[in-house]
Amino acid sequence: MTPPRSADGAPPPGGAASGPAKPVPRRPLEPAAGAARGVEYFLRPGTLQLPALPPLSLYVHLPWCLKKCPYCDFNSHQVQGTAPEARYLDALRADLEAALPMVWGRPVISVFIGGGTPSLFSPDSIERLLADIRARLPLLPGCEITLEANPGTFERERFRAFRAAGVTRLSVGVQSFSDDSLRAIGRVHDAAQARAAVAEAAMAFDSFNIDLMYALPGQTLAQLHADLDAALAFEPPHLSIYHLTLEPNTYFATHPPSLPDEDLAAEMLDLIGARCAGAGLQRYEVSAFARDGHRCRHNLNYWQFGDYLGIGAGAHGKLSFPHRVLRQQRWREPARYMDGALSGQALSQHEEVARAELPFEYMLNALRLRDGVPRTLFSERTGMPASAIDATVLAAQQRGLLEPGLQMLRPTERGFDFLSELQAMFLPVRSSGR
Repeated sequence: MTPPRSADGAPPPGGAASGPAKPVPRRPLEPAAGAARGVEYFLRPGTLQLPALPPLSLYVHLPWCLKKCPYCDFNSHQVQGTAPEARYLDALRADLEAALPMVWGRPVISVFIGGGTPSLFSPDSIERLLADIRARLPLLPGCEITLEANPGTFERERFRAFRAAGVTRLSVGVQSFSDDSLRAIGRVHDAAQARAAVAEAAMAFDSFNIDLMYALPGQTLAQLHADLDAALAFEPPHLSIYHLTLEPNTYFATHPPSLPDEDLAAEMLDLIGARCAGAGLQRYEVSAFARDGHRCRHNLNYWQFGDYLGIGAGAHGKLSFPHRVLRQQRWREPARYMDGALSGQALSQHEEVARAELPFEYMLNALRLRDGVPRTLFSERTGMPASAIDATVLAAQQRGLLEPGLQMLRPTERGFDFLSELQAMFLPVRSSGR
């Protein structure tokens, strides 16, 4: 499974941390025709002044799953028979080649292969994909290359073959080590498969991630304790833990299960924080815990408002130019995407992020980081003066949501607990006529 979230949003329940926080929709993306005018169109003068372009990551979306989970709002599709791997890889290569002028010469710091269930693809296909990427983009030495995998597609030699193909980090979508909980959320694997998959990931990879979910249907604190016992027994370098939420356009949205109430969910989050800290895992982002040296570089680039090129069905991207920031989206439906990419039209929509919206777009991501970000990074990544947010920062400090001082933008404990409220303070002020 899995954002973003796809690079289309904050990692939702059930997905690895594969994407940045979703901006609140304010207007539809524009048709992609404007992008056909060439990169010179985006290099024209504008109101922003970015001193340098931010780091660049690559997100690749493989959209097929064995089964659509009832809570999943990602662009994933139940595979019918076998996925058309060869044609989809052809489409990804064509998509990447068409996008090269937008990122020409920029080194790539990380690659994230998400979905869907990327581990449905054969190791040979993943090896071909990575070879196609390396032939077209300059990957930095030690570039982090993450692949999402599900225990339902686990085969012992398969994980090792992914490592041999060039994957450096595996993200295993366990969600729970309880058979009852796995059935309740519609997962295709059982607890034994989950344990076997994580054990193999730990042997095959120096760095790996376990995805867990909490506040599951009927879940108790004792059951969460048991899930954490099982996960922490593997001494994972990285742990992503998401609260199950009922997303629109999912089966659970129309057939909601009985979930723990807010008070119990809050107790669960406190338990998670305490257990992870006791195991040497530092909470560095809202849903992410890691040992020293194992923070996910790809996700950090999202949260720090770096750039990411997204290729594949439904993939989102964010690209910066000296005077503007651009968002893109590929065609969502896999067949439509393949047809479009192979004919040079993978891009379905794009928009230039309005100057008034950039403070919120930036803070929506940056405030998810527990350590905060330097105040100067705002100007570096948005091309706007830091003074553009000073009044809101001061108001947030007065309300006890941000730490005092202007060198770092860091949520207080209260700010981290009420993060949505803190982020919303940076929404652009709109007149009543709009």
